[in-house]
Amino acid sequence: MSLSQQFIEAMKSLTSNKLRSSLTILGIVIGVAAVISMLAIGRGAQNSITNSINGIGTNLLYISSGNPTQNVRNPKPLTTADVAALQDPAAAPDVAAVAPVIQARTTVVADGKTTSTSVSGVTPDYAQISNESTTEGDFINQSQTTSRAAVAVIGPTTATTLFGGTSGIVGKQIRIGGTPFTVIGVLTSKGGSGFGSQDDRVLIPLTTAQTRLIKRNPSNRVDQILAQATSSETVTAAQDEISAVLRVTHKTKPGLDDFNILAQAAILDAVSSITGIMTVFLGGIAGISLLVGGIGIMNIMLVSVTERTREIGLRKALGARKIDILIQFLTESIMLSLLGGFIGILVAWGISSIIGQIAAASGTPITPSIGLDAILLATLFSSAIGLLFGLYPSNRAASLQPVEALRYE
Repeated sequence: MSLSQQFIEAMKSLTSNKLRSSLTILGIVIGVAAVISMLAIGRGAQNSITNSINGIGTNLLYISSGNPTQNVRNPKPLTTADVAALQDPAAAPDVAAVAPVIQARTTVVADGKTTSTSVSGVTPDYAQISNESTTEGDFINQSQTTSRAAVAVIGPTTATTLFGGTSGIVGKQIRIGGTPFTVIGVLTSKGGSGFGSQDDRVLIPLTTAQTRLIKRNPSNRVDQILAQATSSETVTAAQDEISAVLRVTHKTKPGLDDFNILAQAAILDAVSSITGIMTVFLGGIAGISLLVGGIGIMNIMLVSVTERTREIGLRKALGARKIDILIQFLTESIMLSLLGGFIGILVAWGISSIIGQIAAASGTPITPSIGLDAILLATLFSSAIGLLFGLYPSNRAASLQPVEALRYE
């Protein structure tokens, strides 16, 4: 019997039991849709986080006080003196820019509306290092930092919360911790990530924060120092130069560093690894439903073999070979799984679209991404399920003896 005849016979058999075939296909549909959807959501989350991190730059270094890898007691705090030392091109030639940051969460009030958000004291170099730009107004300049001006640059989410939009904000007044500030700019949106929203924040001059809002002891203490290497290739060299400078200013020895330097590229690798593992984990859990669907196929095919025992005996008595019977039932099994896989792909696309719309409406920057590899994986897996779980019933049907099959009631 030719393959076309086998296909026609399989279609006739499946359509003769529409409800049973539909329920069997449904198991595969659910499995394939679950696998592809989970992979798409996981990939979308990974893309969102990595894009957010890459938006800042892979040549960024975070310097903080203390060192979790070394048992150093009473670490010295980072200060503006450390910043000045790192800005010396002779001491750190591979460091392009340095920006100290102090940060606190406080209440911001404007136009009768109140929000609790992150307020950071920064210098003009912060814009270069963190790749900041404004959609309206300007960033903090050196003159405003020197004069300790009461000015602020706010994120788009903060602007929307306080003023109902992101345009026409420059020149308006806000109160941070009870102190009046003038808005001089609105930041370009960067979206959210696993590390929090980059759009809900307020930036003010470092000197203003130190004297009016965020008091530290000693007064020149900073919470964090951001450093930018001259290029992604010089990150390691810049990291070594920063360590050498801080060992001098903190009077520590190698192996007893009381500071920690974390590269942006290391964060990106760690996040990519974690999200990749989670995506595989979710896809694996969803894949269990495919196995359940495969068991459903086996069950239905076994029932079909029992119901068609006399038909099988008659065909073998008329000269059908064992391979013909085997291929017939395998064809039916694979057709069930392939049809379920195709419908599952369409369902997964619909689910991913809905989740993307829900995420966009809630302000979560996750766009599920269905890749060709996920489609091929689910399709091949569903075909393998049909072949694997259809093999036993098919072999059982092909092994029936014609005389015994014809006698079956």
